[in-house]
Amino acid sequence: MSLIGKEIQPFNASAYQAASGDFIEVTEENMKGQWSVVCFYPADFTFVCPTELEDLQSQYATLKELGVEVYSVSTDTHFTHKAWHDHSDAIGKIEYTMIGDPSQRISRGFDVLNEEEGLAQRGTFIVDPEGIVQAAEINADGIGRDASTLVGKIKAAQYVRNNPGEVCPAKWEEGGDTLKPSLDLVGKI
Repeated sequence: MSLIGKEIQPFNASAYQAASGDFIEVTEENMKGQWSVVCFYPADFTFVCPTELEDLQSQYATLKELGVEVYSVSTDTHFTHKAWHDHSDAIGKIEYTMIGDPSQRISRGFDVLNEEEGLAQRGTFIVDPEGIVQAAEINADGIGRDASTLVGKIKAAQYVRNNPGEVCPAKWEEGGDTLKPSLDLVGKI
């Protein structure tokens, strides 16, 4: 079932706020009022996951400039996130919030829980300031994600939100031409 256009489900979870080194509580309300990227991954202390989260950190400053907050989520605890942050060179670079989901409620709510393994799949979601999912990508466990693609998707989502009646074509870049769907365009693209 697609989550596109649907509001994120309520949750309450403990998280490790990497920038401050504090444990904090996070709810769906924290993801409202700004754009959010929610990045699910299977487990701490693994193989592909640290490469993805480090790559996401490399885009963090750019995402923040766009008014986006980043949250990573796995079914590990917030304590495990801190231990990983303290012992991994790649994860030690992270400044964004790492949410623990040992109850699996968040993973289940975003429909990325592998029920047999009890682990989250590699899912990335772009959530608008109202808490509505605008984009989603889910990869198989062995396929890492490229965080640089998020920047263009978020710029497009923000443009469409701020310019009703316009849509962004494939490979759209900021400042590029958009489309205004109408009867005049049918069959002419």
